[in-house]
Amino acid sequence: MKKLLTLIIAMASFTIAIAQPPGRSQVEARLPKGTIIHSNIPYNNDTLKKHLLDIYLPAGAKGKIPLVVFIHGGGWISNDKYADMGYMYNTVAAILNNGMALASIDYRFATDAVFPAILQDCNKAVSFLYENARKYGLDKNSIALMGFSAGGYLASLMGTSQNNKVSSFYFSNTYRPFQYKAAVDFYGPVDLVLLPGNEDEKSPEGLLIGAAPLYKPDLAKAASPITYIDKNDPPFLIYHGEKDNIVSNKQSKLFSAWLTYHGVKNELTLVKDAPHFGTMYDAEEIRNKVIAFLIQHLK
Repeated sequence: MKKLLTLIIAMASFTIAIAQPPGRSQVEARLPKGTIIHSNIPYNNDTLKKHLLDIYLPAGAKGKIPLVVFIHGGGWISNDKYADMGYMYNTVAAILNNGMALASIDYRFATDAVFPAILQDCNKAVSFLYENARKYGLDKNSIALMGFSAGGYLASLMGTSQNNKVSSFYFSNTYRPFQYKAAVDFYGPVDLVLLPGNEDEKSPEGLLIGAAPLYKPDLAKAASPITYIDKNDPPFLIYHGEKDNIVSNKQSKLFSAWLTYHGVKNELTLVKDAPHFGTMYDAEEIRNKVIAFLIQHLK
């Protein structure tokens, strides 16, 4: 009973707690008029519901369109590819209105398969998009990442590790030799040992790697984005809430410091009075900077 209670508390504290996560129809209703939608595409040649992605193309899209890969949060144990799109709808619309495509991906939860399975799924989704770029009118050489909370973690880990070619991070024969052009990390953790559930194997971070991070530092290190930073990583734009009491903004401060140390262009913004997630991250000032950043590096 005690372990069950611990798990429930952990899930409640680190999961992005959207009271009523938006569904497909709600998300699509807020897209710019004329958006071309390809829904629920299987990216791993199987029937798993968590191995699906959606592609959104700008109205009248022609030629090779730059791509933003959108990765949802949820503490690695909840939510889906529509969750963060629900409160970031102005940013999503701006991406499309500025001639960029967006692909939102699902992945298996840590409760179904421990690390690196969750990362293998995300990398396979991008490999699928890369291989099928011509079919969907995408530019396979202009791909950026954008993630939120656990999705920010995944975007950061994908961005920093892509050039390291870590074989265990990819399904067999699915690594593709390209470089991400940019990454946007919204309040993602980057060092698992520093998370509050580091002594509990049933915390979200414990479930992610199948052990308490503090007592398995080798596993935690192998699953932490900061481990793979080098000078060849893409530029990062990082946002974190000043009053985030779920993932400390010290995580993003540490990430920015290590990126700077290795000579990787990055910019960290602490959002005044902001908690862990919400519409304040969809504000005009942030949205404009995100779009300018993406245009700078993708076009």
